Parts: sequence; C-alpha cells; structure tokens
Amino acid sequence: MTAIPTQRPMTRLVILDRSVRVLFHPILMVSLYLLFAGHNQPGGGFVGGLVAGAALAMQFVAGGIDEVRRLSRFRPWTILGTGLLVSFLTASAPLFFGDAILTTTLFIREVPILGTVKTTSALLFDLGVYFLVVGLVLMIFEAFGDEPASHSPHPPSHEARR
Repeated sequence: MTAIPTQRPMTRLVILDRSVRVLFHPILMVSLYLLFAGHNQPGGGFVGGLVAGAALAMQFVAGGIDEVRRLSRFRPWTILGTGLLVSFLTASAPLFFGDAILTTTLFIREVPILGTVKTTSALLFDLGVYFLVVGLVLMIFEAFGDEPASHSPHPPSHEARR
C-alpha cells in the first residue's frame, strides 16, 4: 500500500490578502464599466471579462481555489455555457427577422428615475461574451485546483478513488 501524501497548509501573506481585499471589488467595477462603455469607447465584453479574470486571478493567488470557488454559486462551465448561449442567440436572432447575423437593434425606454435609456442588442452580445470569458478563466483555475468541487457536501474520500 502506498502512503497518501499529505498537503501542507497554505501559508498566507497578510499584505497580499489585504491588497486583494481592497482591490478586488474596484477591479470588478472597472470591468463592468468596460463592459457597458464598450459601445462608444474602447472596451466591451471581452475586455471587461479579461479585467474580471484578472481580479479572479488575484483572488486565486491570494487564497487558492477555495477562495475562487466561494465567489460564485455556479460552476464555471455553467457560466461559460450561459455566456456562449446568450452570445449565440443574440448574434443569430436577426436571422429570424430577415436581417444579417449580428445586426444591432436600438432599444429606447423611459425609466422613471433615469429618464430615457438607450441600449442596443450588442449589449446582450457583450454580456454573453463577458460571461464566456469569466467562465473560461474560472475553468482554468479549476484545472489548477487540487480537487474538483463535488456536488455533495462531503469531499470524496481517498479510498473511493482507488
């Protein structure tokens, strides 16, 4: 019988933990700004997703895969698949109305507090790309992680893997 190697507890750096705690949410806000500003200025779903991925990378470096897993209730492949589905449906929806693929539609709505709000269908496409990129980054971190998250509350035993 071979001995199962024991894992050493991860050494946490206080300055890194504090820095990530301070920077994580502002970086996510910048990623959302890039997502929404992408139609008139540089940015969009891909760039916003990369910036959100950088925030997740900081969290991964500071706390490991467990800290990253605590950030979302959803599995990475669910986030990626949802983003892919939203992007695909938004891109192909104009075909059902006789328009070319990726044709953008302008929506204008009156919102009680905000007034007139103008948005386009490209925002939905960018939102799908944003989720796709974030899901891909999360899947990469899952590949780096030690054990995949199980669906049961109890982690799998070492005996079950033999």
